[in-house]
Amino acid sequence: MGQMHYLPLAWPFFALLFGIFLVVVVLIQINVLRYAYARLGVSSGTALLLLLGSLIGSYINIPVWEFPGREVQSGREVVFFGVHYMVPAVIEWPGTVLAVNVGGAVIPILLSFYLLAKNDLWIQGIVTTAVVTAIVHMLAYPVQGVGIAVPIFVPPVATAIVAVLIAQHHAAALAYVGGSLGTLIGADLLNLGTVQRLGAPVASIGGAGTFDGIFLTGIMAVLLASLSRRA
Repeated sequence: MGQMHYLPLAWPFFALLFGIFLVVVVLIQINVLRYAYARLGVSSGTALLLLLGSLIGSYINIPVWEFPGREVQSGREVVFFGVHYMVPAVIEWPGTVLAVNVGGAVIPILLSFYLLAKNDLWIQGIVTTAVVTAIVHMLAYPVQGVGIAVPIFVPPVATAIVAVLIAQHHAAALAYVGGSLGTLIGADLLNLGTVQRLGAPVASIGGAGTFDGIFLTGIMAVLLASLSRRA
């Protein structure tokens, strides 16, 4: 089980995401983003805990299935669109283990359904998620040893545009919901049949390949909320 848990990104790139998190902390402390999080639908303190939980939770993978019988790659870094993803070092691995990443899947899914219920955005949320799912699915790419990867800025940029077009007043919440669920569905769930052929020891839903885009989607949602304050 210890081999199931690893950071989805190489240290320099994970440190960059952590640096973005620290910037958000500072902006909240000086009240620049406090209103933005309130408009998003959560308190700033809760939002910080969720962002921190996502970073820490990205290390934890919950196994749910196993694709047996294929040789897997182990203990290396794979570069995709300039981002270095980690392939965990494994010993006597039976095949590809399908897992759910806590930071990149469990937390975003729970928060997405909370935002949908709190803001009564079920119809708009479904439409936004469907559009983002289609965009992400078209641009998702199978990467040997990693699984399915998406260019890092596709989820946050695509979901920001779609959310503003569908419901500008609730763009922030829709951006988080559509970006998170759309990325998970379009990149990971719709490509489960491809994953077992990639030689990845762990195919993590919301993990390596998609975690960075989902994390930045949360930041983009906050920026949309902040901009709407001026609208």
